[in-house]
Amino acid sequence: MNLLKFHTTLVLCLTGISVCAKTILVDPAGSTKSIKQAITQAAAGDTILVKPGIYREGNIIVNKPLVLIGEGRPVLDGDRKYEILTIHASNVTVSGFRIISSGVSSVNDLAGIGAINTDRLVIRDNEFAETYFGIHISNSRNSIIENNRLSVSARSEYETGNGIHLWQSTQATIRNNHVTGHRDGIYFEFVTNSRIEGNTCERNQRYGLHFMFSHDDEYHRNIFRENGAGVAVMYTRNVTMTYNLFEKNWGNSVYGLLLKDISDSKVTSNRFIQNTIAIYMEGTSRTEFSENIFSSNGWGIRLQASCDANTFTRNNFMRNTFDFATNGTLVLNSINGNYWDKYQGYDLNKDGIGDVPYRPVNMYTMVVERIPTAVLLWRSFLVFLLDRAEKVFPAVTPENLKDEYPNLRPHDLST
Repeated sequence: MNLLKFHTTLVLCLTGISVCAKTILVDPAGSTKSIKQAITQAAAGDTILVKPGIYREGNIIVNKPLVLIGEGRPVLDGDRKYEILTIHASNVTVSGFRIISSGVSSVNDLAGIGAINTDRLVIRDNEFAETYFGIHISNSRNSIIENNRLSVSARSEYETGNGIHLWQSTQATIRNNHVTGHRDGIYFEFVTNSRIEGNTCERNQRYGLHFMFSHDDEYHRNIFRENGAGVAVMYTRNVTMTYNLFEKNWGNSVYGLLLKDISDSKVTSNRFIQNTIAIYMEGTSRTEFSENIFSSNGWGIRLQASCDANTFTRNNFMRNTFDFATNGTLVLNSINGNYWDKYQGYDLNKDGIGDVPYRPVNMYTMVVERIPTAVLLWRSFLVFLLDRAEKVFPAVTPENLKDEYPNLRPHDLST
C-alpha cells in the first residue's frame, strides 16, 4: 500500500496536480524576506503567503502558476516608478494585497497589476491606490476580477489611466468592484462573451464604463454615479444591459448612456436618475428599450435621425425636462405602451390606456436641437404658446414619433 501511495503521488507531481504544492511564507523577519525570492523558490501550483509589511521590490514578475495571498493586507509599493505586479502565466491568483504608487507613463500602460497572454487569472479582494492603471489585462481568457477597490486622486484624465482595463480578451467576469477617480472606471476593447456585474463606478474623470468593439457582453446591476459621463457603448452588437443605475452624471453634453453604432441589443430594467441626458443614441439599430425608469433628467432620450428599428415599450418617463428629442423628421422607431407624466389625454373606456396618442417631442425640443442656446427661454410664456399651437397644428414635430397606447399610470417596475 505504501508503494502504491508513493507511485500515485509521483504521478500526480509529474502531471502538475496541486497535491504536491507547498506554501512559502514571506516575512520581513523570516528567512524568505521578499516576494521575488519566494517566486524563484516556488514550483508551479505553490502558494506564496505574504505577511504584513511594506514591500518595495520594483517590478515583480509572476511567470509560473502561483497563488499569492496577502495576510493582514501587506503593501506592495511601486515607488511611483514601476508596474508593481506583471503576470505572464496562467492559473495565477492574487488576493489580499494593498497595491500603491505605480509608475506613470504616457508610453507604457503601467499598472498595479498587469497581465498578458493569461488564462484563468483571478484578482480578488485587493486595494489599489494611486496606480496609473489599476488592473490592465491583454490577450487573456477566463479572467475573474472581483471585490477589489481602486481609487486615485488625479485632477484630470491625463494624469491617470483606467481602473480596470481589458483589451482583446474573452470570457471575463468583472464583479463587485468599486472604482473611483480614474480616467475610465472600466474599459473594454475587443472583449467578447464577458460579464460586468455588481460594480460601482463613481466620480471617474471620463466614463464610468467605456467599451468599444466588444460583442456578446452582459452588464447587470452596476452603479454609474457622478462620472464625467456614465457609460459609452460604441461599435458593438448584441449587448445586454439590465438593472443598472445611471445617476447624477451632470455636465455640458453629459449622458448616462451613450449608444453609438450599436445593434441587436437590449437595455431593460435600468434606472436613469438625474442625468443631463439619460440616453443619447446615434447609429443605433434593432435595440430594445423596455421597463426602464427615466426620472428627473434634462433629456430622457435624444434619438438621432441615424437610428432605426428600435423599440421603446413599458418605460416610465417622469419629471424630465424633455422626455424625447430628435434631430430628424422621419423616425423609423416604435414607441408604444410607455408612461408619460406629461400626458394630458383621457381614457373613456377605463382600460388604463390613453384614447389619443401622445407626442413626446414638442416643438421647443426641436428648436433646442437646432439652436442649443434657445434652452435659456425654457418655461417662458412664449414657449408655452408655441407648444400649444404646435399640438393643435403640428408643423415641426415628427408626425410618426408618437406613442399610440400611452399608459395612464406608471408601470410597476419594482421587481
